[in-house]
Amino acid sequence: MTSHDSIDSPPQSAERTVADFPILRLKRQEERRVAAGHLWVFSNEVDTVATPLTGFAAGTVVAVRSDRDKFLGYAYVNPNSLIAARILGREAGFAPGPSLLVHRLRVAIALRQKLYALPYYRLVHGESDALPGLVVDRYGEVLVVQISTAGMEAQKGAIVAALEKVVKPEVIVFKNDSGSRELEGLPKYIEAAKGEIPERVTVLENGLRFTAPLATGQKTGWFYDQAGNRRQFLPLIKGAARVLDVFSYVGAWAVPAARDGAEVTCIDSSAGALEAAALNATANGVAIQTVKADAFEAMESLHAAREKFDVVIIDPPAFIKRRKDAPKGEAAYKRLNQLAMQLLPRDGLLISCSCSYHLETGALLDAIQKGGRHLGRFVQVIGTGGQAPDHPIHPAIPETRYLKSFLCRVTHE
Repeated sequence: MTSHDSIDSPPQSAERTVADFPILRLKRQEERRVAAGHLWVFSNEVDTVATPLTGFAAGTVVAVRSDRDKFLGYAYVNPNSLIAARILGREAGFAPGPSLLVHRLRVAIALRQKLYALPYYRLVHGESDALPGLVVDRYGEVLVVQISTAGMEAQKGAIVAALEKVVKPEVIVFKNDSGSRELEGLPKYIEAAKGEIPERVTVLENGLRFTAPLATGQKTGWFYDQAGNRRQFLPLIKGAARVLDVFSYVGAWAVPAARDGAEVTCIDSSAGALEAAALNATANGVAIQTVKADAFEAMESLHAAREKFDVVIIDPPAFIKRRKDAPKGEAAYKRLNQLAMQLLPRDGLLISCSCSYHLETGALLDAIQKGGRHLGRFVQVIGTGGQAPDHPIHPAIPETRYLKSFLCRVTHE
């Protein structure tokens, strides 16, 4: 491996220097957070008198400087976003470009190859891999890419070239259909950059083979962030006679529970997700029951029918997408956990998850505890989890730590 290919340091640009980039200047004392390692520059931190944001086209790469003219890093800009700039690199001699993208990808894949024996994982996790606004999930020879910012959209061609050079996949799909693109003024679309868009992607996990819909599925088709929690918690619920999987999606929790001998019921509001879950069960030689319904209403109906399950798994979508939604969202988490506990016998297990960044870990525990107290139940937390290691946490960016999971024993007092 040549020094140019090394993951130890980024390649030096022979084409552009810091003087070649327009300047984005920060206000006095507004560089402290960026200097501490955060990658975001907010619009109210920019000295818009010296460098008006309206003077930049969305996606423009700039040199960020303090009010004292200290170079802080290269970033791309979006004048129409609250996050006005995102840092791409901090070394003046290593300007952003195709070779830096290749370097970042090599660093990212080196981590995943240490963590996973098989090529099924999140390859790029945005800011945590120093590629803000970019997510890449790997399904063997298929890469599904999601771009959420104008800056990364401007580098779309270079991203494809870098992925081909580093990974050499058979298929590259852009699944750019998330709501966050609207905040950046970007259109939604799904397209193939290489090969054809497969109807389904394949995942190998916990010794089982799953498929998930790509174009019509959630996220990139699969939730790799929960893989570590499934590996940790599923052995602890082995032996359960009845398992209820709420917000089941395509059966990542349900199918291995059924393999271990449980009678499993899946609840989801999506007919397509339940169809995929049933197909995954059949493909792995097991059977599951599916219920298409609103989760809250279905759990109320099961309680009214006096149904009981040894294990209840609740893995809902984010109820709190904005900080102002926290009070309403916290109430929803409390109600959800309370409904789940109503379906447990005198000694049962609850797996409770939240992917809401704005719901702190303590708040989820509080929702679980309050739900238990309302029912006169005693709750013991016997396992804790977060996002899988292919979703690394950037220590300077709290927003990159979002997933909370608890395995709880619930008994009568």
